[in-house]
Amino acid sequence: MNFDIKCLVRERILKMIPYQSARRLGGHGNIWLNANELPISTELKLKHHNLNRYPDFQPCDVIVKYADYVNCQTDQILVLRGADEGIELLIRAFCEPGLDAIISCPPTYDMYGICAEIFGVKNKQCNTKTNWNLNLLQILSNLNQVKLIYICNPNNPTGNIIDISDIKYLLKMTLNKALVVIDEAYIEFSNQYTAVSLLSIFPNIVILRTLSKAFGLAGLRCGFIIAHPEVIKVLSKILAPYPLSSPVIEIASIALQKNNIQLMKNRVLELIENKNWLSHELKKIKIIEHVFKSFANYILVKFFYPELVFNFLIKKGIVLRNQNTKLYLSGCIRISIGTRFECLELLKSLKELSYMEIDKYDKS
Repeated sequence: MNFDIKCLVRERILKMIPYQSARRLGGHGNIWLNANELPISTELKLKHHNLNRYPDFQPCDVIVKYADYVNCQTDQILVLRGADEGIELLIRAFCEPGLDAIISCPPTYDMYGICAEIFGVKNKQCNTKTNWNLNLLQILSNLNQVKLIYICNPNNPTGNIIDISDIKYLLKMTLNKALVVIDEAYIEFSNQYTAVSLLSIFPNIVILRTLSKAFGLAGLRCGFIIAHPEVIKVLSKILAPYPLSSPVIEIASIALQKNNIQLMKNRVLELIENKNWLSHELKKIKIIEHVFKSFANYILVKFFYPELVFNFLIKKGIVLRNQNTKLYLSGCIRISIGTRFECLELLKSLKELSYMEIDKYDKS
C-alpha cells in the first residue's frame, strides 16, 4: 500500500530545516562540550508519587519559590516545559499567521526564527552590528506588523551582554506595539545584567528563564515566563492542560529551596573561575585567532582552521559546537565549560594539533 505523507503535510513544514540541537546532531565522544549544560549532575531525590492523578495546571509551590528567587510577584510567572516552550507559546498567542512578524537579531539562538516559521509567522532578521550590539535603527525601521522582538541576553552563541540602555530604548519605542522578549537562559552566570527590575516600569517586557543551565537540570525540562499579569493570563489560555509532570514539579520545588539555590550559586562561581582559566589558557594556543569574552557558561573561539579543529577533536572524542557558517562567526567554534579534567583534555588535544604540520594533516 502506497502512502505519500507529502500530500498531507503543510508545505512550509516540508521545506523547513529543523533546529539542529546538540543531541540531534549527535556525535561520538566522552567529553561533551557542545550543549552548554552543567558538567556535573545535580543530585535531587524524589519522594513517593500518586502518578494516577493529574498534576496542577500551575504548581503553586514552584511559583512562590521562583517569585521569591527572582524578586517578582507570583501573578507574573508562568511555569513551562523549558524556556523553548515559552518562545513558541508567545508566537502562538500574539502573532496572526500570514500577517504578523517577529524580529530576531542574528547571530543568536535559531529557535526564534524556527518557531516563527513553523507557525507561518514572518521572521524579520535585524542583524546585529559586527560587535554583536543591537542595530537599533534597523529594528525600529522594521517594526511594521511586528508583535515580538526576541533578544538573547547573554547572547547565544556569542556570549556577549546586550546593553541595558538599548533594551530600555526598545521598550519605550515599542510600548503598545510589540513585546520585547529577553531570553535570560544564561543570566545566572552574569546575574547583575538581568532585566527583571524593568518589569515594574515596562508592561511590554517578557523574560524567559530556565532551570536547564545554572541549576544543572537540563534533563528536567522546566522553564519560566516572567511578564505582566495580563500577558500571563493570555498565555495561560493556550498552555497545555497539564504542562509539567508531577516528578518535574517536585524536583523543581526542591531545586528552588534556599539551600539548593545557594549550592547553585556556588557551582556558578566555580564554573566562572574555570571559564576564566580556560579562556586564559586558550589564548596561548597558536591555532587560535581570538578568544571572545563571555558572560555565560561557554566561550566562543575563533580558529585559523575551524573545520580541521572540529573534526580533529571529534576523533579525539571531544564534541564542540561548530558555528563557522553563521553570520559574523566565520572560523568560530563554541566551547561549553566542562569540568577541569574535561578542559584539560581539550587543551591537550588543541596543543597536540597546533604542534602538527597542519597543511599535511589537512591533506591526509
